[in-house]
Amino acid sequence: MPQESRTPVTLSDVAAHAGVSLATASRVLNGSTRRVRAPLHEKVVASARALGYVVDAQAQAVARGTSSTIALVVGDIADPYFSGLAAGAIAAARARGMTVTLSTVTADPRDEAEVVAALRSQRPRAVVLARSRHVDPDAGAGLAVELDAFRARGGSVSVVGGSTPADARTVRVANREGAEALAAALVARGYRRFGVLAGDQSLATPRDRAAGFVTGAERAGVRIAPELVVPGEFSRDGGHDSALELLRRHPDLDCVFAVTDVMAVGAMAALRDLGRDPGADVGVAGFDDIAMLADVRPSLTTVSLPLATIGERAVELALALEEELETPEPVEGELRLRDSTPAR
Repeated sequence: MPQESRTPVTLSDVAAHAGVSLATASRVLNGSTRRVRAPLHEKVVASARALGYVVDAQAQAVARGTSSTIALVVGDIADPYFSGLAAGAIAAARARGMTVTLSTVTADPRDEAEVVAALRSQRPRAVVLARSRHVDPDAGAGLAVELDAFRARGGSVSVVGGSTPADARTVRVANREGAEALAAALVARGYRRFGVLAGDQSLATPRDRAAGFVTGAERAGVRIAPELVVPGEFSRDGGHDSALELLRRHPDLDCVFAVTDVMAVGAMAALRDLGRDPGADVGVAGFDDIAMLADVRPSLTTVSLPLATIGERAVELALALEEELETPEPVEGELRLRDSTPAR
């Protein structure tokens, strides 16, 4: 039976009970890479069990040089895109007996660098960066310094990236290709006058999706003028405000493409504010196929991404041994042509 005590049992108590040094008890219970002979190991474990000793996770991290946690860094957790990725990452970590800590960052690259600097002191086993990368490589200079320092202490990093496979620990998502295919499909349905809600163009994901859609339409014979591609916040309200601005200036548009589903939902609300019916009067399309679309009417045309699978793959890459790494194939989306873009 565990010993009754008003104060927590310490590692020193366990060492004394087992008749071993404090260093030996620490190596057994805090997960040091230095091996302890089997008889002593069993004595320490038996004493810890008898005394009701609870392992100090922070002490384990110090002994191992790392912990059993994975640090996941995302954008706005209220965005179903990031919550979908997080669900997959948590499932993959749990299958390996590990836990996930979650940090959110803004679009400011300095914020991401500061978060990683704070995480380094916690010694996570790996850091997974799921926030969209910045187009300007110089914007991430501070982050690169922090990541190099983290790797130097034995940690690993994986990235949910844009179109360019930076290394074997990048989960590349075929954003540009998916948007191209969507544009071609909408042209085939009879749409000719497109507007694009492009989100934050300093970030790789919205930039690639917007550029891919413009390219896909042009290859299908429809030119989208630059003034019809409008930036805005990467959110529902950003989609709403950008759509209002766009449709007031160009009321003849017959289809609006938003670089995320959340923005597309905002665009639908903007259409209703203008007294127009999404789908019937103006087609609307998005990207991601987030879970909340099950409640959206009309059902939203989109490019469906396996968000949970992306999160799982990011964790797998972060934990893989160097000799196991290969440049992974990009994650491709699937077109979902629904009621918001009926044939013209």
